[in-house]
Amino acid sequence: MADTDETGERPGRRSEPGGGLLMGRPFGVPVYVSPSWFVVAALITWIFGDRLDQVLPGLGAARYLVALFFAVAFYASVLVHELAHAVAGLRFKLTVRRIQLQFVGGATHVDEAQSPGREFVLAGVGPLLSLLLAGAFYLGMNAVEPGTVPGVLLAGLMIANLIVAVFNLLPGLPLDGGRMLRAVIWGITGRAMSGTVAAAWVGRAIAVAVLLGLPLLTETGVIGSGDDQTGGMDTVMNALLAAILAAIMWTGAGNSLRMARLREHLPELRARTLTRRAIPVQAATPLSEALRRANESGARALVITDGLGDPTAIVRETAIASVPEHRRPWVAVSTLAQDLTDGMKVSADLAGEELLDHLRTTPATEYLVVQSDGAIYGVLSTLDVEKAFFKAMARPHS
Repeated sequence: MADTDETGERPGRRSEPGGGLLMGRPFGVPVYVSPSWFVVAALITWIFGDRLDQVLPGLGAARYLVALFFAVAFYASVLVHELAHAVAGLRFKLTVRRIQLQFVGGATHVDEAQSPGREFVLAGVGPLLSLLLAGAFYLGMNAVEPGTVPGVLLAGLMIANLIVAVFNLLPGLPLDGGRMLRAVIWGITGRAMSGTVAAAWVGRAIAVAVLLGLPLLTETGVIGSGDDQTGGMDTVMNALLAAILAAIMWTGAGNSLRMARLREHLPELRARTLTRRAIPVQAATPLSEALRRANESGARALVITDGLGDPTAIVRETAIASVPEHRRPWVAVSTLAQDLTDGMKVSADLAGEELLDHLRTTPATEYLVVQSDGAIYGVLSTLDVEKAFFKAMARPHS
């Protein structure tokens, strides 16, 4: 039910794999609608249309148009919920990448807040807006005649927004209430990871409770009408809904743990510590001679420099391995080199997410690592970064 990039496309065009349709950019934040939304909108139209037939039997087939309007209005309410998160993130000067309306609600992709107080506010504004919307629809419902189409629609939207608010306030990740619990524990312990672990396990407990409890409550009539005439189909639908919600909750809680572990270990990825020592060689140097010099100096990489000593290319490790040893005296290192581009030069001071962003922006197998004064520090291999990344992720959190 609600929660847990930017491109230059026009609305209605696909943005990225799995991104859905770009519908607009309120406050500069791209809003995508997942294809799964259309499936849910159709289900809401069908179910709400059948309920309308019981409340307003005179509508006939037009009840499905009213139900479709309800589905769109409900997701507009979800969008308002998500926009609350987005605006709060923008106010805190965080990067808000996108909002996505999807199968059971929406999600706002925003950078993590840097303090527990901001995290609490960022998470809490969504349910607060849903509660305010529920109150507004309640006032509107009392202002119109009961038993009419506007009255039924306003009542349905009031109940739907109240459910969204209450559900999202449950204290387990990936829900807003879980993020609020995480912020509280973070503030008490001073460790964001402690809050994430606690809120994620509460989220998994809620997932189990939803899986077992929702069908039981609906079957006993505590939730819903308890009408025996439609009990068979309703039982199946309720069990399916419970399974979907439980799966989303359980998966979201696990993802939250993995992302927290990633953020905790990202600072360990430092260009300076992962760089291989390199020696400069001239372009015409035979490979065997270049490797001899590297072995003598304890280096593991070769950088080609011009007559002024400026780096021009990196000798690729895979290319070296492909040359048989008996041919290496007759192969010049320049034939095995990758010319340097600006993106292939990495500062030795880069670390963490900034380092990974640079490597993603300019994909390559090796990068030249330079000091702040432009001096050659060494060569960074993408393979070494990947190994360090997975090694860090495999370690338990501290």
